[in-house]
Amino acid sequence: MHDTSTALIEAFACTWFGMVAAISFLEAPLKFRAPGVTIAIGLGIGRLVFRALNLVEAVLAVALVVTVAVGRPETAATVLAAVAVVTLVIQLVGIRPALNRRTDRVRTAADPDSVPRSHTHFAYIATELLKLGVLLALGVVTVAG
Repeated sequence: MHDTSTALIEAFACTWFGMVAAISFLEAPLKFRAPGVTIAIGLGIGRLVFRALNLVEAVLAVALVVTVAVGRPETAATVLAAVAVVTLVIQLVGIRPALNRRTDRVRTAADPDSVPRSHTHFAYIATELLKLGVLLALGVVTVAG
């Protein structure tokens, strides 16, 4: 049965998916290719954009949790929603602070290229890919259900 809570879960999952895909995998890498955008400027823009994205993601995560709690969808949808939310929390609490510290170092360095590269970025990309897969699966599960 396709009820209101299922439709809301679909909407939240698809909106969240689209925002992450557009920002993380289109805007983020492309801004560094724009003429005149230095590493420091690109990182400053990225911090603003990701702060806004993460705020919207947090709102969508709360809306998803409330909708799942009230609507009591199938187990698969509940588990997928939980994984998406937990992945976001890991990013916000465990990964973003380290990325922000590195961004601060790069932006204040006399020679930004002298700041060692960080492997933390790969963890963020991996969690973004996980989140995209989970949100896509959540959308499919609710549409099919």
